[in-house]
Amino acid sequence: MKKQKIYIDTSIVGGFFDEEFEKETKLLFKRLENKEVVFVVSSITTTELYDAPEHIKILLQKYDKSYFEEIQMTDEAKQLANRYIAEKVISKKCFEDCCHIALATIHKADVLASWNFKHIVNLDRIKGYNGVNLKMGYSTIEIRTPKELIKI
Repeated sequence: MKKQKIYIDTSIVGGFFDEEFEKETKLLFKRLENKEVVFVVSSITTTELYDAPEHIKILLQKYDKSYFEEIQMTDEAKQLANRYIAEKVISKKCFEDCCHIALATIHKADVLASWNFKHIVNLDRIKGYNGVNLKMGYSTIEIRTPKELIKI
């Protein structure tokens, strides 16, 4: 059976240590440990974690690299991210958030997991991202919180 590919943004890593999001985030990581899923981690996430507190910065390093699919930023992803901005799905100041969506879309992640309700896990924005994706010839992307990705 094919493992589900879950693109995680930086909020998921931080959520592991956040009282509000800790329970569901740790259950999502338990799925990773049980090898039910593979986390897709981009160079954007790695860069965003650079200035995080040490305990957050090193969380992903505690897991074997085989648990992850590491992807790099590409010109194609930058173009798609810029298209989200041009289509007014989100403002230019949220370029990194757009890059997360674009990378997850281009790399055909099964779902993007995030706790970012303002810019990512937001119904109007999801419709906007997916509208642009379809217009540009890409598939739609599922965007969910860990609550929707865990088995209770």
